Amino acid sequence: MTDLERRPQSRPADESAREHRLRLRARSYELDSFNHVNHAVYLNYFEHARFAALTEGGFPPGRLAERGEGVHVVRVEVDFRREIRLGEDVEVRTRALDAGASSLTIGQRMVAPHDGDEPGVYAEARVVLVWIGPDGRPMRVPQDVRDAFGLPARPAPPGAVPG
Repeated sequence: MTDLERRPQSRPADESAREHRLRLRARSYELDSFNHVNHAVYLNYFEHARFAALTEGGFPPGRLAERGEGVHVVRVEVDFRREIRLGEDVEVRTRALDAGASSLTIGQRMVAPHDGDEPGVYAEARVVLVWIGPDGRPMRVPQDVRDAFGLPARPAPPGAVPG
């Protein structure tokens, strides 16, 4: 079990239905002087997959802009497990793990797509996003976003009287 898997997480009951998968291929200009994909490029792969997951969930960048909303990355943790070489295919698996009032925690695994039931893991990431409103300040993660990613209903504001 990895460090990222050990952390407490809320997950939807049907995890596979909420997991987004994106396949990428390592390109020559992503290599560093050690002839493998540079560690910073892994962050690009993870970011690309997060935006693809948001889009697939019904929240492409244009829709977020229309709503006056955005998402800001406030924390990234990455455990690098194995190098990626030129031309290798990788699959980035992305799912929402948990949501606070204004934050959304995303779990991501970059794996070798052809390694059977237990794919080889290149890297794992845990990313905390903050949902930003039209005023440029953090806002509550909208209920439609929570629903799209199988997360529980948003918590009531402090001091709210239960209905």
